[in-house]
Parts: sequence; C-alpha cells; structure tokens
Amino acid sequence: MHPPPRLEEIRQAHERIRPHIHRTPVLTSALLDRESGARLFFKCENFQKAGAFKSRGACNAVFSLSAAEAARGVATHSSGNHAAALARAAALRGISAHIVMPQNASAPKRQSVAGFGGQIVLCEPTLAARESTCAEVIARTGATLIHPYNDDRIIAGQATAAVEFLEEVPDLDVVITPVGGGGLLSGTAIAAKSLRPGIRVLGAEPLQADDAAESLRAGRIVDKPARTIADGLRTLLGDRTFPIIQANVDGIATASEDGIVAAMRRLWEVLKILVEPSSAVPSAVIREHPELFAGQRVGIILSGGNVDLDALPW
Repeated sequence: MHPPPRLEEIRQAHERIRPHIHRTPVLTSALLDRESGARLFFKCENFQKAGAFKSRGACNAVFSLSAAEAARGVATHSSGNHAAALARAAALRGISAHIVMPQNASAPKRQSVAGFGGQIVLCEPTLAARESTCAEVIARTGATLIHPYNDDRIIAGQATAAVEFLEEVPDLDVVITPVGGGGLLSGTAIAAKSLRPGIRVLGAEPLQADDAAESLRAGRIVDKPARTIADGLRTLLGDRTFPIIQANVDGIATASEDGIVAAMRRLWEVLKILVEPSSAVPSAVIREHPELFAGQRVGIILSGGNVDLDALPW
C-alpha cells in the first residue's frame, strides 16, 4: 500500500482549495478555561462552507480530478456532511454529483445536498446497502467514487484545518478532534506531527461508539454497533485511516452520551455558536477527563454545525 499523504501534499491541497473554503476563526473563552483547568482554543469548522470541515476534503478531491474524470461526475455514500460538501464541490466545478443517502437521513441534510444540486439516491440504512447502491450508481454513470474518509485526497484536504490552526496558535501542547471514519483525525495527526513534532494528538469518540479506541487496543479494525447521538461518528475506520492513526495518534478518549449533550449545550451557551453533537465530543472528553489536559494549551477542532433545530437533545 502506498504511503499516506505528506506535509508537502497537504500544503498543495491547501493551495488547491483556498479559493473554495473559509479560513475559519479560532475562538477562546476565559470561562471555559477556568472550568477545564486548561487553555482551550477552538478551531471553528462549524463556520466552514456547507457547515463542516468536510468541505476541505471534498474540494481537494474534486479539484484533483483530471478533466476526463471530472466529466463523468462523482459519487459517494453519506448520510450527512460529506454528502453536502461533495455536492457543493461538484457544483463549483460544474460536474454532476450522485449522493447515496440512507432513507433515515435527516431532512435538513437531504435538503442541503439537494440545494447544492446533488442527485440523491435513497437506500436502506445499512452500510452494506449504501456501498452496494453506490456501486450500482458508479456502474451506471461512470462516476468517480469519492469516499467520505478512506481516500488520500480527502485526508490531505481535512489536514489543512490543522495547518491553519498551528499557523494561528503554534504553541499548542495537544490537539484533539472527533473520530468517526478517521479522515479528520488522521489528517490532523500527519499535519500536526510534521509541523510540531512534540505535540500530542488525541481522538475523541462516544463511549457508545468506541470502535476506534477498541481498534487501537486490538491492533485491527473492530466493527461494533454504534448507538450515539453523535451521528457523524457512527462510521468505522478505513484501511487508509487506521494505519495513520496507529502510527501518529497518541490515544483516543471517550465521552458519555450525557456528557456530549452537556458539552454541546455549554458551547452554545458560552461561545454563542451552533455545534452539532459530533463537534461537542472533544469538549465532553475534556470535561470528563480533565486530568489529561490540566495546565496545557489544548486545540479543539469543532468539526461542524449542521444541527436539526427541530430535534435538539435538550
């Protein structure tokens, strides 16, 4: 298997996507610092185009395609943020996007995909159905698969958030991101360790969807049921992301469901911003495991802010 993206490729990705993304701000809060016993810095990817960091990887993948590949369009399977991000990136390049979504995908996320011009194909809400339906779409259309996370172009694109973060706050002691499929965490780990070799990189996941933590312990990708409010983190690691995480991530910590909801609400209250449950998992980890972060400068990537306002968890 070929090596993972290097810092040079991440910088190339950053140049490629720069016209199509926001350079998101970093927020701080003296109140949250006091509550945590650490200095917290929040990289606000909830303000990103299409509402999540996924726009970085999607734009890098779409604008990396050759003219011949692009002409056939792109396809993916996703229930949420990657779906909207890919539909948007395809629209920017003027090509078609075929998005396979489970029938139980939330109405706001389906509306977002449709709003960017994505052609939605619904399927049963199982990974097997998503993958088989996507394969049928690709066979019919000739579209190029842009996997939500198990793709080096996606990993390099997601890594650009960490590059910006460390340009703005170069002396972080630790950076923590949510982990679902591992695109953001693996990209962050490559970028952060390349730019600041002594930094710790941690993943954060729900205790009720702790397949990444289990996978690291077992030394192989573990498939287990995910029952969490953090819908963006219900996916398994991929064979591209898992080895990167094994090699570069210092650990994965977990948070309870109640802790995720409490952290999400606290971020809304104090920072005055919308974050989705998946985004709140790192903050929940810090609240539940303060001893891991005491006295340190902690960078938190707030991964997205696409929330169904008619179904808030409080």
